[in-house]
Amino acid sequence: MRGFVDCHCHISAEEFDADRDEVIDRSRKAGLVAVLAVAERAAEFEKIMELSRRFPGFVFPCLGVHPVQESAPNEQRGVSLQDLDAALPLIEKYKEHLVAIGEVGLDFTPRYVKNDADKECQRKVLIRQAEIAKQLDLPLNVHSRSAGRPTIQLLKEQGVDKVLLHAFDGKPSVAMEGVKAGYYFSIPPSIIRSEQKQKLVKQLPLENICLETDSPALGPEKQVRNEPKNICISAEYVSKVKGVPLERVLEVTTLNALRLFPKLKSILKL
Repeated sequence: MRGFVDCHCHISAEEFDADRDEVIDRSRKAGLVAVLAVAERAAEFEKIMELSRRFPGFVFPCLGVHPVQESAPNEQRGVSLQDLDAALPLIEKYKEHLVAIGEVGLDFTPRYVKNDADKECQRKVLIRQAEIAKQLDLPLNVHSRSAGRPTIQLLKEQGVDKVLLHAFDGKPSVAMEGVKAGYYFSIPPSIIRSEQKQKLVKQLPLENICLETDSPALGPEKQVRNEPKNICISAEYVSKVKGVPLERVLEVTTLNALRLFPKLKSILKL
């Protein structure tokens, strides 16, 4: 059996600062062989790169600018082009070490989007990062909250063919548009409490499914810190919904991850 690949994790989050080494140790013991550490803003980039050096061959860096940014402690706003400008020099600096550009995408949740201009700004930031991903021949690790169809449509229009749609919250029929484009969808442990995720997995071909935790968010219990070790819960529930053996889910989802993120394959030698 191959090990698990957590395709979308915020291992750099401050929630892990007190016990990150123990979290990583529990992850390895649970059967993980790789964690893709995604960024949301330029201020996180150096920390993620340092973690990739501390845990070589296990923590893999993904740098990108999220569609929602912090404007002040406990306050959030839609992304601006200035946020992207701050990130670009660091993406250029570390481009040889990255396995993906992410976390990028669109978030049309009303609290972050007040008008069409806000949506257009998010689109511009995503388009620029899609261009960078194509130039560097890297996949995109994508957020699409309340914006599933617009995100998939934009990525198709931009000719992006290597995409992971993480924790997709849209309808299965919309997800199938992504499947037709060859995109992958990663499933978090919160599937056990999400009827939407269960319906999504039922419809998605296993060949388009990857696993994630989105730690410290989207765990099996609300308001409880999630950890990469909980990826086993994602796998077990996908097995249940699809009616296939757990070993098959592990094998196919890991192969999918290695196919989408080829740098993992060369480093892990799987």
